[in-house]
Amino acid sequence: MIPVQRLPATDRLVRLCDSRTEKIRELGATSKVARDEWRLAESAKNEIRTLLEKMAPGVLRCMYCLDNMGTDIDHFEPLSRTPLRTFCWHNHLLACSRCNSNYKREEYPCDDETGQCLLIDPSSDDPADHLELLVTIGEYEGKTRKGEESIRVFGLNREDLVQGRFDAYVTSCDVLNSWHRKVRRGDLTGAALSAAALRREPFGDVLRALEKLGRLPYAATALGDELADSLQAWLRTPTAANPINAVPRPHAKSHDPSPAV
Repeated sequence: MIPVQRLPATDRLVRLCDSRTEKIRELGATSKVARDEWRLAESAKNEIRTLLEKMAPGVLRCMYCLDNMGTDIDHFEPLSRTPLRTFCWHNHLLACSRCNSNYKREEYPCDDETGQCLLIDPSSDDPADHLELLVTIGEYEGKTRKGEESIRVFGLNREDLVQGRFDAYVTSCDVLNSWHRKVRRGDLTGAALSAAALRREPFGDVLRALEKLGRLPYAATALGDELADSLQAWLRTPTAANPINAVPRPHAKSHDPSPAV
């Protein structure tokens, strides 16, 4: 997981969601009412999906696993738990069908004492505060209880994701070294293409973990001289300081800012 930047809701989305929320309230605010209103709200869902796709890491990646296409609008806090948050903009994330339907489903673990949610919301939490990616083997370790619960609920250490992250680690190392060689010989166009492709790759958490390693004083010992040099050069580039959604996607549409729902 990596952070995603929550965009402000559009004026149109605020109107659509406020209207649907008021109707849910009037009809009793049950989970059945919420599901019925969600099923019928095509305009609101289209507006929500458009904004979520602009926020999505890589090329429309699931905000949980980063591997598959984000095909579903997930209610982070399930509508069965809080029907009146069904149309809350801050309660929507883009997920793949596997994460949404096979893993997270209706789970929303909370601390018994504080009532705080024990799942990482990548639009408000920095996953790195709760998760440690062992980049050379592709597995996550929980640094906090929230991290451990997120690994369990999202299935972050399922076999296909571990293998995918390891493959992404191998590929990222190769591309970083290739990018650095292009920079040194003055092929800035080629270097820019390599950088853009790397940032669009699935498993953006692997690149982020490598960037973290590249900042350590013992980076050369851990990664080897060539890769450490490539990472240090990479980290000096302007977008390395703020890599999330650094590469614009041509399909994205602009929206007027408005207060969030």
